Amino acid sequence: MRIAVVDGQGGGIGKHITERIRRELGTGVEIIALGTNSVATSLMLKAGANEGATGENAIIRTANDVDVIVGPLSILVANSMLGEVTPEMVKAIGSSKAVKFLLPIGRNRVEIVGVQKEPLPHLIEKLVKHLKEWEGDRNV
Repeated sequence: MRIAVVDGQGGGIGKHITERIRRELGTGVEIIALGTNSVATSLMLKAGANEGATGENAIIRTANDVDVIVGPLSILVANSMLGEVTPEMVKAIGSSKAVKFLLPIGRNRVEIVGVQKEPLPHLIEKLVKHLKEWEGDRNV
């Protein structure tokens, strides 16, 4: 399974996601760090991503070459992350054939009705659980 972790700004969310996926799913998954900036990419690589790339073109080119895309909801909101997420990135991620597992966090002026706010560690725990279930369903 190839998983793209997309993050920007300080890269903290992507770092925590990458660490947890690597710990829980092991080396059998390929994690690709896609940062909207080099700091985010670097943190995800240090957290255990197999490879990484930075910027709009990297995200556009890679979004359709993975099985799963994970990250904050902001990666589907044009001009979020203080403008780091471009409309072209949103289009590539949104139209990718990959399954998207998104965390309902971020300062993007989008609220998901019916979703309770939870701390990041709880959301990442749920994300990893969904990844495991999805991988299990694919292998049946």
